[in-house]
Amino acid sequence: MQYFAKVFPHPGHDHNSCVTDALKRAEAVCAYRGARLTSLRRDVLKQVWDSHNPIGAYDILNRLQRKGKTPAPITIYRTLDFLLKQGLVHRLATLNAYIGCGSAETPHDAQFLICNSCGVVAELNEPSIGQAIGHGASRADFHVNTSVVEVRGLCPGCYDN
Repeated sequence: MQYFAKVFPHPGHDHNSCVTDALKRAEAVCAYRGARLTSLRRDVLKQVWDSHNPIGAYDILNRLQRKGKTPAPITIYRTLDFLLKQGLVHRLATLNAYIGCGSAETPHDAQFLICNSCGVVAELNEPSIGQAIGHGASRADFHVNTSVVEVRGLCPGCYDN
């Protein structure tokens, strides 16, 4: 239980620091890869990191419009595609929404714990899960391109209440 409690943000954690660190890491990742983190890409990434809850493309668009920016929906989707390709965000298929990646520096299989009550999402980095999927797929002569595991339940904050 102790390990898993650490993947969720603690109540009262410094979320501004969380966002600032994510944006700094994104700049470093893009610089290392020779990719441009334009102001729009940075703004979209900031909206994704604004909370630990997933956010949809149109919600991002609405937030940016409230700040006086007027990108077209296709621009938001293209920006999200860029962020996905750089590993800076993940797409949660069951929610059709995006969440920031805390370990974009290294490619990894994505596994997510999604709280049914408060909506917070935590990313796991559990290599054995990816290995099990790869082993099962191999036995089925299936070639995996990408693997995203989404698990629903209750986070420690909601389970304890």
